[in-house]
Amino acid sequence: MGSPDKILPSISTAEFARRRAQAAEMARAAGLDALLVHSNEAEMANVRYFSDYWPIFESAGVLIPADGEPALLIGPESETFARDRSRIATIRKMIEYREPAEPDYPDIPVASFREVFCEQCGKAPRRIGIGGWAVLPLPVWMGLQEAFPGAEFVPADSIMRGLRSVKSPAEIACIQAAFDISALALEAVLSAMAPGKTELELVGVAQQVLYAEGAEYEGMPQYVLSGPNTTHAISRPTLRRLQPGDMVQLNLSARVGGYSCGIGRPVCIGKMSPAQRELTAFGLEAHRWTWERIKTGTPASAVATEYEQWVKSRGYGEYLLYGPCHGLGIIEVEPPWIEKTSSYNLAPGMCFQADTFFYTPAGSRLATDKPFGLRWEDGVYLTENGCGRFYEGRLEILEIN
Repeated sequence: MGSPDKILPSISTAEFARRRAQAAEMARAAGLDALLVHSNEAEMANVRYFSDYWPIFESAGVLIPADGEPALLIGPESETFARDRSRIATIRKMIEYREPAEPDYPDIPVASFREVFCEQCGKAPRRIGIGGWAVLPLPVWMGLQEAFPGAEFVPADSIMRGLRSVKSPAEIACIQAAFDISALALEAVLSAMAPGKTELELVGVAQQVLYAEGAEYEGMPQYVLSGPNTTHAISRPTLRRLQPGDMVQLNLSARVGGYSCGIGRPVCIGKMSPAQRELTAFGLEAHRWTWERIKTGTPASAVATEYEQWVKSRGYGEYLLYGPCHGLGIIEVEPPWIEKTSSYNLAPGMCFQADTFFYTPAGSRLATDKPFGLRWEDGVYLTENGCGRFYEGRLEILEIN
């Protein structure tokens, strides 16, 4: 196992400052007086991207004026934590970012939105861009409307997508380190898998390796899903015990320097049945198909459209739920997606998870009395010349005897 003194990649203070400067420039170009982004404990990406601060219990925001100095906005309890973590010097406590239990904090002084905006922007804003629209806390929204009743509030997630879609060398180094650690966890879990082990018991095996090797946290809940649970595209592990003949969906993920990853492999406890082997082998073929089509300059929509057409042409369309890729970065699933509706071209520095998921719906040709699913998942990054992979191991039919 690794040492607690192991040096892993991180994002420099200078890079955080460049991100905020770029966001301010994009806000000015969009005619905004300020950009206000939000995060909570589960969806920390926007705030962490600009400040390296990751809220716990409370929510948080980062205010980036078009002209002025940024500020990290936190709940009343987190000041000492935020000062130890934040790459933004100005930190303001606000009741709107308190934890959901809604304590009153009668003895903790807090700031108001009007006070903070006027100090940082030099004026009351008339047009405010909101980043993290889908996770905007209702108390924050109500507080903004009360503070600036005449202001226009504009969805500004396009600014975040524009900044986060293309990764810097430091970001790619953090993602690579997360994959390296997750690969070690995968080997440990494969070695420990056996009939009678629970899904959560094996999650513990993965977690022990992740933290021993220096991961700051899990990139997502560790997927050790067995038997019928493998039909879940999104799920959580349980106390179900692995049984002979079970398919097991593994997807293991470390977080390093704020950046996540995912290594997904389908495994069988014992020999695969003919149906299990057929769909698993086709899934690996589809996974490789995706790597070959991801190239700089290719329209993202073309990759998704051709993937669906190819899967259907091979006779496996009924087993397809989605595909083939989603963005990778601070969140293991983040924009941009590669979908038929995508309107951008692939570019150097973009990072994706090739996420190949199939399952057996009732009535399908490969359906049995024991429904199953499978996931092959790996990270890829685009270069001028093609597509690189963060991890290339265990691309084989995996059976635990």
